[in-house]
Amino acid sequence: MWGGKMLQKVTKMFPIKIFLKKIKTLQHSQVAVCHTLQTKTNSNFMEHVLMPIAIIGSFGTSVYFFTKVITDYILKKKMIDKGFVNEESQSIFRAHTAENKFSSLKWGLIAFFGGISLIAMDYLDVRPDSTLPYGLFAVSLSLGFLIYYFLVKRDIK
Repeated sequence: MWGGKMLQKVTKMFPIKIFLKKIKTLQHSQVAVCHTLQTKTNSNFMEHVLMPIAIIGSFGTSVYFFTKVITDYILKKKMIDKGFVNEESQSIFRAHTAENKFSSLKWGLIAFFGGISLIAMDYLDVRPDSTLPYGLFAVSLSLGFLIYYFLVKRDIK
């Protein structure tokens, strides 16, 4: 994509040496324009606290669901082998599927409103230590949950 002619045109339009020199002076200056000190503290917090929590949490959730699926399968298999295949025993396993009738709607709305908030945060100009992005994300996810609640409530009636 970046052939020799394209690269020559870009370098003629925009002198890269001057740009790199300006970036180096901005990165290591103590002026208020540069936020590298604040970013480093947030980065250390994220690396040392949030990353292990996310890794351990996702691993634990994966193990839980894997174990649940396997044990349900083993239980169903043993019930069939023993001859417990009446309506009452089958209703135990059907109850789980009946509750999640609107599950895809819920997760679709949550993902949609979460994405909308991330797009909005991209256009906002905030300080790196501001809590506004977290609040915007939480409010938009809550809005998705509320819309889901009212849609399901209306459909049940």
